[in-house]
Amino acid sequence: MKAANQIRSEFLDFFKEKGHTIVPSASLIPHNDPTLIFTNAGMNQFKDVFLETGTRSYKRAADSQKCIRVSGKHNDLEEVGRDTYHHTFFEMLGNWSFGDYYKKEAITWAWELLTERWKLPKDKLYATIYKTDDEAETFWKTCTDINPDHIMRFAEKDNFWEMGETGPCGPCSEIHIDLGPERCDKKHIPGHVCAVNAGCARYIELWNLVFIQFNRKSDGSLEDLPSKHVDTGMGFERICSVIQAQKSNYDIDLFKAIIQTIEKVTGQSYGKPENQVPMRVIADHVRALTFAIADGALPSNEGRGYVLRRILRRGARFGRTLGMNEPFLHRIVPGLVAAMGDAYPELKEQQQHCELVIKAEEEGFNRTLDKGIELFENIAAGLAGAGTKQKVISGSDAFKLYDTYGFPLDLTQLMAEERGLTVDLEGFNREMEGQKTKARQSGKFVMSEDQVKWETLKEGLHSAFKGYETLRLQTGITLFGEDQEYWHLVFNETPFYGESGGQVGDRGKVVAGGLELQVADTVKANDRIIHLIKKSGQFPRKAERFELIVDEKCRCNTACNHSATHLLQAALRKVLGEHLHQSGSLVTPERLRFDFTHFEKISDQDLQKVEGLVNEAIALAIPVCTEVKNYHDAVTQGATALFDEKYGDKVRVVTMGAISQELCGGTHVTNTAQIRLFRIISESSVATGIRRIEALTGDAALEMYNQERSTLIELCQILKADSIQVISKLNNMVEEHNKLQKEIAKANQDQASGRTQELLTRVKPVGGVQYITARVDGFSMEQLREAVDHLRDTMGSGVAALGAVSDGKVAFVVGVTKDLTTKIQAGSLIKAIAAETGGSG
Repeated sequence: MKAANQIRSEFLDFFKEKGHTIVPSASLIPHNDPTLIFTNAGMNQFKDVFLETGTRSYKRAADSQKCIRVSGKHNDLEEVGRDTYHHTFFEMLGNWSFGDYYKKEAITWAWELLTERWKLPKDKLYATIYKTDDEAETFWKTCTDINPDHIMRFAEKDNFWEMGETGPCGPCSEIHIDLGPERCDKKHIPGHVCAVNAGCARYIELWNLVFIQFNRKSDGSLEDLPSKHVDTGMGFERICSVIQAQKSNYDIDLFKAIIQTIEKVTGQSYGKPENQVPMRVIADHVRALTFAIADGALPSNEGRGYVLRRILRRGARFGRTLGMNEPFLHRIVPGLVAAMGDAYPELKEQQQHCELVIKAEEEGFNRTLDKGIELFENIAAGLAGAGTKQKVISGSDAFKLYDTYGFPLDLTQLMAEERGLTVDLEGFNREMEGQKTKARQSGKFVMSEDQVKWETLKEGLHSAFKGYETLRLQTGITLFGEDQEYWHLVFNETPFYGESGGQVGDRGKVVAGGLELQVADTVKANDRIIHLIKKSGQFPRKAERFELIVDEKCRCNTACNHSATHLLQAALRKVLGEHLHQSGSLVTPERLRFDFTHFEKISDQDLQKVEGLVNEAIALAIPVCTEVKNYHDAVTQGATALFDEKYGDKVRVVTMGAISQELCGGTHVTNTAQIRLFRIISESSVATGIRRIEALTGDAALEMYNQERSTLIELCQILKADSIQVISKLNNMVEEHNKLQKEIAKANQDQASGRTQELLTRVKPVGGVQYITARVDGFSMEQLREAVDHLRDTMGSGVAALGAVSDGKVAFVVGVTKDLTTKIQAGSLIKAIAAETGGSG
């Protein structure tokens, strides 16, 4: 049997022979495309080429692309495991032509690979084309030996591809295979007839050849593109199942290795019918989780992080049906890495990180899973008791499972379906919207630039940023706005940096009409750089020229902190691993803050290593170079980009030798030596899987060093020790202090024990109950508790109430033996005593 890894290699080798550049799979986390949660098709990384906003150095390309489809239009989650061919994670084999070859070559080569190289039976293959695509039909008939009766025309639904409502589009030609009448899964449906595009498993699509030749205009009409492209996609798992003659994608060798690991971990057999759906779900979900985490994603409560959380919790719940009540998904990862690590080396590199993240996330869910299942069972039992009419779980109950126990809605729907129930989706959505409304109402109000009344003072271009070259210039004003507190000014050009990319806006002053106006902040809103000036007196509207002067010291300090942030990220990745990615930052003149993906607290030793690497880079006096490049070229050459940032075709690349290369529009030093010193002041957690480091540079770091030195000198003087001896002397003092505390505690305990022996002689009966009351001044609250506990244990049955005045405060403790707690409550007695005396208990 031909192995899956061999099939992948043969596909890539075939197109390499045809002059294609073999490109690596893009990350599952789309760069420069905030519209996507995950990469879901091979063409994603080439979207800019089709939109003509980007270019490549090659005209032909081929790859095997990692994809996840679990949200939006491409949502296969609910079908995963139930059938034999849906997946959340899958590979997409593809070849592309960017204005080079077209339909003839695409059709000819597809047929050659399938029938000559892979020997698929020609009489079982079908080609579908768009209803008016005579050109494609001609090439199928003249360039291949397909049965002409197997060429079929379909309408837009099946054979016309569009990127969106407008933009590039074109007809497509799909290649299908007939797997035989025994593979039909719709035989139970009256009137079903097996056919291509009829929806049963007998005829399945193997390969889609898309011919991008039109542009869809906003009025719905089509116009020819200046260049025509080819975009093809073939599901890797599906073609493997056909070549390996397997009835299910889950029976190919890649999945068998993972399922065998699941069998070993769970002690269950895949051969049992009741185990097949759970094991298929787990195998698929562990693939999706591991590949996504290896590419830098982490489970969370938002966006792609929540998609991963849903996948993991669905897998964990299916594990319960296999008897797995403890975290186990992370134990499947080694089987996946063994099967796919050679093709995707990042799996081997990130294996330990992936296992750690999955284990921690599953442990967190397990703490609430059992309670959530118990609540669900109670809800289901209540509906069963209500008779056959009530079969719907209310939206409020579904929301409680989500909000309190972390059950994603689709998990509740899955469990409901297993019990013959449904979920009130509208009610759930109302509850969710209600929670969001409360959250918005509790948030702070922030003034929007849309609420500023704007006035155009002069037509023309505005907001040209000159701050990379100069901190001072003269210019004209174009737009004027104001709110209750600030004037909002927009100039033709400006040296002021507007807040963006984590870097705060510049401060400084504007001189005009004999006035000096202080710029409190600079912000960006759409294409405007807006200077905020505290209102005072009259604005000099008649001034022809305005002199803009950036606060040089603030800018220099900000630049030091921003450049240090780049060095910090490089050092963190070197010490902790390549899985680490930036998730947020704040750069001010005073300090820097850097948030990043990492799943555990960083040790003091590793923090010292990170700090040392940054200071080493500073000491090396590395030139900081900036240049403008094509986005794709910059990323291909190794520049780091933020996942959720939207970049233009041209980007600014900031390079610090071989240490750091990032896409960044911020301001920086020209040499790392200008930073002078770097000090980490804190490391903490800000969310699950997100750590935060705060640090200082330059003067602020030196000031911190001097303060620490002064503190150490003062400590040495107090303890009469030098800097080497001071720690051991402090440890000795702490040890002696702890020893004395224990001796005092024992003395107090002995004192309390001695007093209780004397107090036992004061036992009195009332209403058939023994009781002791006494005032024991000088007793601490702890001594009072110990004395009452001793009295209660010794009395056997009764009530003990002790009071004391200590340091001017009155305190009481009451104890009741177990046999009397149903009749007498200690808390009620304390309240009554405190009400009379003004004490506390």
